[in-house]
Amino acid sequence: MKRTRRISAMLLSFAMIFSAAACSSDKENTAPEITGVGDQVVQAGSEFDALKGVAASDAEDGDITGKIVIDATPSLTFKNGKTVPETAGDYELTYSVTDADGAQTQAYATLTVTKQTGEDVVYRKFDFNTEHTIEDRGWKANVAEGVSASGQLKQGAYVFDITSPGGGDGDIQLVKSGVALKAADYKVKIWVKSTKNTYAHLIARDENAEEWATFNGAFNLAIGQEITPLELNFSANDGDSAEIMLNLGKITPNPENPSDTTPEDFTVTIDKIEIYEISGAETKNLVFTNDFTQGEGLTVSAGDGAAADAVFEDGVAKARIDSYPSEGGVWSIKADIGLFGVSVEAGQKYYYSFKVNAANAQSGECLVESASLADGNRVHFNGFSVNAGEETEINGIFTAEQAVADPVIRLQIGNPSDGVSANSIVIDDVVFGKVEGDLETVKTMDTFMAYGSGSVNETNPDYPWSTFNGTDEDNERGVGTIWTQGGGLFYRIDQGGTTDWLNKLVCGYTKNPLTLESDSYYTVEITAKADKPVACGFFLNPLGGWDPRLSERMELTTQEQTFRFTTTDTFIMDMDFEMLFQFGSEDTAKLPDVTIEILDVTIYRRSVY
Repeated sequence: MKRTRRISAMLLSFAMIFSAAACSSDKENTAPEITGVGDQVVQAGSEFDALKGVAASDAEDGDITGKIVIDATPSLTFKNGKTVPETAGDYELTYSVTDADGAQTQAYATLTVTKQTGEDVVYRKFDFNTEHTIEDRGWKANVAEGVSASGQLKQGAYVFDITSPGGGDGDIQLVKSGVALKAADYKVKIWVKSTKNTYAHLIARDENAEEWATFNGAFNLAIGQEITPLELNFSANDGDSAEIMLNLGKITPNPENPSDTTPEDFTVTIDKIEIYEISGAETKNLVFTNDFTQGEGLTVSAGDGAAADAVFEDGVAKARIDSYPSEGGVWSIKADIGLFGVSVEAGQKYYYSFKVNAANAQSGECLVESASLADGNRVHFNGFSVNAGEETEINGIFTAEQAVADPVIRLQIGNPSDGVSANSIVIDDVVFGKVEGDLETVKTMDTFMAYGSGSVNETNPDYPWSTFNGTDEDNERGVGTIWTQGGGLFYRIDQGGTTDWLNKLVCGYTKNPLTLESDSYYTVEITAKADKPVACGFFLNPLGGWDPRLSERMELTTQEQTFRFTTTDTFIMDMDFEMLFQFGSEDTAKLPDVTIEILDVTIYRRSVY
């Protein structure tokens, strides 16, 4: 009887063990995890430790770093995770690890092997200590006797420091005389700001008139603390001559409200003055229109982790953005407005317009280019910006420098506005056509920078610095100026653009390139700070196209920082480059102004052997 009980107990014990084992086998195994894998750069002939900073772990097995297997394409031989690559190039690395139950995880990275080089030597060091001639472009400051004010060129602008505005508007003036005119319409735009709200008169005086007379005047123009253009329009005949006057003295728009008048103790800053000469006439001939009632004409694509598509409803097209790019791909969402049956002819002038209404504020690029070749066959580049819930008309005029067989109006979208994770952009009333006639607009832009287009340094190879701001080419936003002071190069952004190319500091102006020699690697070292935190993209780009050899991000703060960026490929011949510091963004556009100070830029060269 006892023996029977013992056999029964043993059978029960075996049953319990079998049951536990069965339950254990039913439990789902967790795949292992690999961390610390990332792209690396190493010089040919140097040891590379592929496992440095890399680890593998498993929920059931714990630390299994020792089980990591590394493969490379092209092939490399690893011993204890280390290898010595001898041939320059890119190697695709695959990290694999398998846990005790057979579950496998892989991670990937690129190893860039550079050629063997010598030591870094200084190739180019920029000197910002040199005093540069600042041109007044024919503009003169006039201050009446006894009036406590002064006007002078400083910090890349024409600056009026006004203690007291005098007794009349003409007591303080910025004047340009002898402006030759022809039979045309004229527009004058003066970009100005003030430390206190004030007023100005903008007048075009007829210098040929026997008595004091004007072509036209714009009066009681408000100047605020954010930069804005003051505008004057007038017409003239051949042989006329004008004196353009900006009067900043005492102005009281409404005598019944004497407290609303020009203040005391303030500063007026003028960044640039633009004069447009408009002659001839033109007509617009419609070629294509689409109101999307047929449910076609918009194609949306997304990459870099973004998700978006095209929707047609209620006779309009909608670019529906479910998510923005998670990383990289600044312009990863493309909304193509089809131009069915249209071909663009080289040398022909075109116009377009369409209406946009976005659920959330959005900015981006508006292009006319080939649907298939993209920027390889582009004829128009512009930016756009729309506010949340507001209908905006986007339009442009351009002359095609090349033919395009399959044109589209392409909206490139990437960065969302703050706090936005999705969007809906409605597009309607698309119009595209040819512009015929002899209308011509000639724009003269007077800036007061020691550097930049039209300055004495435009073709001086010792000082290849310039700036581009969006409004220079009549885009919606982007105003700024540059100057040197106390051993530093300053770039003050008085109005930020919503996209990066609307505020650019450039080294290597088109007529004055930055030349880098072949068979070398280059390191650019930049020491900089800003009076407010601001970010910018840094690019080293060959002239003639967009193929950056450096593409980095700089987060500038009020504290001085040094950034170092190194190229990873060499050039087979000497090449002309531009160094670009691109600041425009939604965040930059919200700043009243920001001043960037670059204290040092040094380029180092490492020759290949």
